[in-house]
Amino acid sequence: MDFRLGPDSEEFRAEVRAFLDEHITPEMTERVYRTGVSHDEAFTRALAERGWLAPGWPVELGGQGRDPLEMQVLADELRVRDAPTYGIGTTLMVATVLRAVGTPAQQAEILPRALSGQIVIVLGFSEPEAGSDLASAATRAVPDGDGWVINGQKMFTTNAQIGDYVFLLARTNTEVPRHRGLTMFLVPMDQEGVEVQPVFTLSGERTNITFYNDVRVSDAWRIGEVDGGWQTLTVSLAAEHGSAFGSAIERLLAAAEDWAAGTLDDGGRPMLEDLSLRETLGRTMADLEVSRLLQRRVAWMAEAGLPLTTEGPMSKLFSSEALQDRAQDLAELMGPDALRSYLDPTAPGHGEVEHTLRHSLGTTIYAGTSEIHRNMIAQRGLGLPRTR
Repeated sequence: MDFRLGPDSEEFRAEVRAFLDEHITPEMTERVYRTGVSHDEAFTRALAERGWLAPGWPVELGGQGRDPLEMQVLADELRVRDAPTYGIGTTLMVATVLRAVGTPAQQAEILPRALSGQIVIVLGFSEPEAGSDLASAATRAVPDGDGWVINGQKMFTTNAQIGDYVFLLARTNTEVPRHRGLTMFLVPMDQEGVEVQPVFTLSGERTNITFYNDVRVSDAWRIGEVDGGWQTLTVSLAAEHGSAFGSAIERLLAAAEDWAAGTLDDGGRPMLEDLSLRETLGRTMADLEVSRLLQRRVAWMAEAGLPLTTEGPMSKLFSSEALQDRAQDLAELMGPDALRSYLDPTAPGHGEVEHTLRHSLGTTIYAGTSEIHRNMIAQRGLGLPRTR
């Protein structure tokens, strides 16, 4: 069995790497690190000019018609270089939902601007009291004339401070089971009643808590049917549940190997001769390979038109937990050197180990907790009953 992506994909990889060498500058990297904001307007515009914001979309919709394997190459290279693409990712996630269930007017207004990098769309799903249980959303949308009035709050609305729209989950019916009383809206952020307060994570990422006080939205910006928000939401969650962190494992491994090659132990021997370290490096390499193969299986199934049920959750679950485990193991073996940050010029791998250690602790929560992904695998893959 051949697990390679093929000559076309590898040619595309070389093109992407050359692009990133030109556009990922030290100044941009430092700005992203200091602000915690994984978005850069100039970089987004450069990607848009190459047609790489949504190259897998059909040509008639502004894409390049590239196959899923080429898309995997682009995603891999962007992640390996830790490119500032979070704003791009959420924007295109919502644009994909609009392709599937949006009205012609919504598509005409949003899709061209999304593919040209002119707008940022953020996600308004989680709430302070609900966590990953999105069906418990309490933010209310009440009909008012030809629109709706929204009141409530959302947590982890990353990039809300620069967002043009929020893809908002709101409760529109309290008289039915909770999954059936939700509706999705695309709410303009630049209006009275919207308040954004920063929240910084352990890894230094800026996210936000957002408040909506008598915020009005036209019914023209309702996405999907009234009380049909759960069905609309699942379109976006399908992509989010396929998130993977193999590229972060790759960066971690490279930084640890570089450190080991240039560091001596107390006896003057290279750290690469340390058996415990070599075992952990080998385990990290194995985890990286499994993460790659799981993600490539998802890409291959998409190209073959096969239904994806548990494959995305498996990829996300394995790679996030492997990243967390290996980051902790390598930090313990490297000792104080592992705690030197990006701002310390002597830090191994420009602080990659220290930053990955902090970042890894959130990856088992992002895009659904590990417990949620295990439940999806158990229910969809093994046919087990839903947990309570």
